[in-house]
This record gives sequence, C-alpha cells and structure tokens, in this order.
Amino acid sequence: MSEAMLNGRRRVVVTGVGMVTPLGNDPASTWEGLVAGRSGAGPITHFDTTDYDIHFACELKDFDPTTWIDRKQARRMDKFSQIALSAARMAEADSGVSIADDPSRVGAAVATGIGGLYAFEDCFQNLLERGPDRTSPFAIVQIIPNMAAAWVSMELGAQGPLAAECTACAASNMAIGDGLDAIRLGRADVMFCGGTEAPITRVGIAGFTAMRALSKRNDDPAAASRPFDAGRDGFVMGEAAGMLVLEELEHARARGAKIYAEVLGYGVSSDASHVSDPDPSGANPARAMTMAFVDAGISPDDVGYVNAHGTSTPSGDSAETRVLKLALGEEKAYATPVSSTKGATGHCLGAAGAVEAIFTIFAIREGVLPPTINYETPDPECDLDYIPNEARRQDAEIGVSNSFGFGGHNACVVFRRWNE
Repeated sequence: MSEAMLNGRRRVVVTGVGMVTPLGNDPASTWEGLVAGRSGAGPITHFDTTDYDIHFACELKDFDPTTWIDRKQARRMDKFSQIALSAARMAEADSGVSIADDPSRVGAAVATGIGGLYAFEDCFQNLLERGPDRTSPFAIVQIIPNMAAAWVSMELGAQGPLAAECTACAASNMAIGDGLDAIRLGRADVMFCGGTEAPITRVGIAGFTAMRALSKRNDDPAAASRPFDAGRDGFVMGEAAGMLVLEELEHARARGAKIYAEVLGYGVSSDASHVSDPDPSGANPARAMTMAFVDAGISPDDVGYVNAHGTSTPSGDSAETRVLKLALGEEKAYATPVSSTKGATGHCLGAAGAVEAIFTIFAIREGVLPPTINYETPDPECDLDYIPNEARRQDAEIGVSNSFGFGGHNACVVFRRWNE
C-alpha cells in the first residue's frame, strides 16, 4: 500500500490553522492563554444587560475585522462571517497553500450553530422602527447560516466543494469530517474546515437564559465555567471562529508544507431523544466515538488524550463521563487524561468543535495537555482524570475531540501527532 494511503484511502493532514477566540485573536496567543489557565469571561460589553439575568460572557477582545478583511466587504457581513473569514485568512497564511494554482481542487466546509444573529436583530429593530421599505438589501445574506462558508469561498477563491453545516454545537466537528471525506473521496485536495459563532446578543443571551442553560455566577464570571465540577450551574456563552486547512498528504509533501497532525477518523450519530438534553444513557454519543475509532483504524487503548465537549452543565458533563466509559471501556477511561477547554473559552456553540480540534492538535504536537480550569469540588458522577486547573506535560500520540449538540447531534474526530 502506498505511504500516501491509509486503509486504502487518501491520507489527510492538517497544514494550517487560524482562530479568533476570547483568549486571543490568533492561535499562538489563544494557546498561551489556555495553557496558562486563563479565563476569557468578563462583563458583557456588546449591549446593556441591565434588564437581563446574565451579565457576563466570553467575548472577543479588541477584535478588528479590517485586519484581515477589506473595510467595505466587512460592512456587508455579520460578525459570524467576519470572524470566520479572519480565521480562514490566518489559516491560509499559516499553511502557505496557493489556492490560485488549482482553485477547483480547494473547497470549504464552514459551520455555525445559529448564523447572523447580529444582523437578524438589527434587521428586525429597523423593521419595527422604520418600516419594511427601509430594510437593507444585505439583510438576508448577512443572516443566513451558509454565508460564512460562502464568504470564505469567495474571498479565498476556492471553487471546490462548499458546505455549511448547521448542527448546533457539533457543527464544526462535522465540517472537519466533511472536509476529511471530500479529500478521501478525491473531490478536493485541500479543504478549509471549521466553524464560527457570534451569539452574544440580546436574543442570544435572553434565549439561552430562558432555557436555564447559562451559569448565573454574575459575581465571579472568571470562575463560572467549571466543567465536571460539582458546583457547575450552566455554561458561559462564548464567541469564536476556528479554521483548519486539511490537505491530502502527497499534495502537502509536494509543496514542502509543514504538517501539524494527521486526521485519522471521524464518527457521527444521533440521540433521537430530546431537543436539548443529552442522551442520558450515553450510548449514542459513545457510538460516534466508536465509529471514529474504527474509521481511524485504532483501538480505545491507543487514545492518549480526549478534549471533551464538557459544557459545564449539570446533565451534560455527567452524561459525557458515561459516554467516555462506554466508548473507551471503564478501565481505559479512568487511565485517560480528559479536559474541557470550555472552562477557559466558554461555550462557542457552532465554533466550539473547530477551536477544540486545534487545541487537541496543539496538545498532541506539543506534549502539553490543557487544563480544565475552575475544577474545585469533585462530583461522584464525574470521576475521571480531568487535568484539573494546571496544564500537564504528557506525551499523547493520538487525541480525540468530542462535540455534542442540541437536538442530539454527536460528532467525534481523531487526530494523530505527525512524525515524518
């Protein structure tokens, strides 16, 4: 079998990354903040929260879209598209890939959970105050969820497969899976894959508050997101974008690209259970993990690190602990380091999987496993090794990233440290 083939399929590697997160406006500063155990949470500045029950979130800090995007174009985009394109531009520069050489062989799969919430609110407010005749002609194309993917494709000139996953908090893991499949099947040689979300708006905060999904720790925002801790009371809303350049191995080698990691496998499943609550048995998310292991050609014993979905909700974190025991086997689950980086970034919804995939890649590449911050009180139902509070220097060749979304969407991606 050719070295460029694995299990009879084209091998796929990661050659570029880009991200904008509450911890930093690029991968290096974000990773530095994560490893240092810093929280991205603070008071909401995007709107007046006086009449709201929740006053804090994990916002971007000093983000300027015109760093990466023409000012006129940026005005035509909702924020979720602006940060997606910014992350894509970063990933393009990091990878050094030349899209213009063969644009039909370069595609994009860019996910979101909600889409243009800023534009939606502005459009509706304008409609109420000024009437339908004053609606912006850009309103719909700012709101619809596919436009982040469309802007990435248009601005980069990528004419290959184009997808826009909208599967809640599993969306960007599914985008990575779609990119992996597109390259394996020969439909593309390069795929820009990731996710984006800008939900810290009046509707976003009010809606998730009404669901009783958000933490109420207004007095201590930095300690509010506490995955797997017994005192967790909900997640902290985050905004972010993450983008990975996936590339066929020989295509990457031919141009001398640096390689971060290999994408080994991908698995998906549905709970078919509840609009928001996780499958209490854990069986269906565990099936997604098992599917990813089989696709990757590994056994649970090969897993060295898991970046958990771990949202800091009471039911979600205990359910995921059961998922890990089912998928890995109980003995292996207790022996495997697990962390939820949402303690630092908050829950970035449709962007979470992409951001956490990059964290997983950095963890296995650097031999540094990021911590689960704010872990103070063990929960008997959450009894695994969650790398509490401090990063751990530990070798892990294979890392797993989990994402589970409202409506029962489950996705798991497996990465292997690259060693030429």
